[in-house]
Amino acid sequence: MAQQSNDVYAALALSRFGLGADHNGTAPIASDPRGALMEEITERFVPVPVGPELQSTANLLVALYAFQEQRKQARQQAVTAVAASPQDKLVQGPPRPQQAAPQPAGAMAAQPGNQAMAPPPGKPVDKPMQPAMPYLPQQILLAEVDARFNGTIRQPLIGFGERLAMFWANHFAVAVSKSEEVHIVAGAFEREAIRPHVFGRFADMLLAVETHPAMLGYLDNQQSIGPNSKANGNKKRGLNENLARETLELHTLGVNGGYTQTDVTTLAKIITGWTVARAEGKLGAPGTFVFNAGAHEPGDQTLLGLTYADNGVGQGREVLRDLARHPATAQHIATKLVRHFVADTPPPALVQAVAATFSKTDGDLSAVYSALVGSEDAWNPTLSKVRSPLEFMTALLRASGETPKPNVILGTLNAMGQPFWAPAGPNGFADTVDVWASSESLSMRMDVANMIANAVPPQIDPRRFISDSLGPLLSKETLQAVSRAETRSQGLAIAYLSPEFQRR
Repeated sequence: MAQQSNDVYAALALSRFGLGADHNGTAPIASDPRGALMEEITERFVPVPVGPELQSTANLLVALYAFQEQRKQARQQAVTAVAASPQDKLVQGPPRPQQAAPQPAGAMAAQPGNQAMAPPPGKPVDKPMQPAMPYLPQQILLAEVDARFNGTIRQPLIGFGERLAMFWANHFAVAVSKSEEVHIVAGAFEREAIRPHVFGRFADMLLAVETHPAMLGYLDNQQSIGPNSKANGNKKRGLNENLARETLELHTLGVNGGYTQTDVTTLAKIITGWTVARAEGKLGAPGTFVFNAGAHEPGDQTLLGLTYADNGVGQGREVLRDLARHPATAQHIATKLVRHFVADTPPPALVQAVAATFSKTDGDLSAVYSALVGSEDAWNPTLSKVRSPLEFMTALLRASGETPKPNVILGTLNAMGQPFWAPAGPNGFADTVDVWASSESLSMRMDVANMIANAVPPQIDPRRFISDSLGPLLSKETLQAVSRAETRSQGLAIAYLSPEFQRR
């Protein structure tokens, strides 16, 4: 494929591999766009979300355990107060049905404990109502969202590292709707298990992910007990294969990676005992990953033709290292990366080049990305990919400079069909045009584009904005449509909804 001009490369670097242009457009990288992109790889630049509420997983879980205990005691006190004051029922009469407390947009309405603490039924009307307890998991989620959409997405020149953090968080998906534990630590999971390894080795990221409390909780591994372990003396408990199955099918080898159901069961046995220390701290510091030897299935295990000695937690770690360097894993990861950044139907030659680099370097992700962006096949100026709602929202905020409150961001993403950190299943959100280009999805994007356009300062010229942001990717038809808009906000909305802005 023929090389493009620097203007084209600059526009593609920002839209295809980055977060979209900010108010400076393509100018900051116009002289050497490919060099600027490679610099983000060599410098391993991944912004760090910051904020006073962004604590470690252990600290967040300890706070959650305390919150849950406080809530339990408050409910017990409410029940006791009702039982001790039957005469109060004559003061007020039958209690009115309690309604759920208003939730921020994007809140998980069905989440346990996501309602305000109700006052005891029959409480006298002249006594003040007990104030609602703030819902701690949602408070933390909002802080995590704020740190990203009003922080990390605005820092980088291009934002390849931030895009990769989004990619890997979707590859190793967890959902805040699973439980209060996952709800409160989903952000810490991304901060601790994903971001530090984005430009490192895949094996290190894999081990960090599979031992993180968010993943262990999301895929129920704390419920998995070795059939012949000490903890299963009564033989009434057994394996939970969720984490083992998704490790093989989604995280490493891929659905056609050559494993069998026997391999799934074997891996489930190998990782029995991988759990999270609870509030009482019997197995270790509360809120941390621990190995419960009593729940571990004893004995050597054979997986994918290789036998692993029973050496406790080390047995599972050895398996993960071997899975990380398996040829099927290289092929699976390469295919997903090329599909995400380049085309829904990944060019086979590019996939093979990326997979070969993965295998040759033992999963050195910096080298893998260099192979990807170093290929001319990755720079086809045809914009075939459609931005997901997450990518669209990110590009909108970068382009406009607007800083919505985190609950507005959550509600907007939910309305567009991609609730933040809440996919329907462990396979994450889809990455192809057929999912995100539906008429319903585009209609909702129109509302979002209008909302942002109406908030942008009046000095922004839509024609200049679209020209600076898209450069040579901008079509004459789009420029003409923007120029003919009756109002400035209408012109910006047309620009945001243009094919060149929606695609990358």
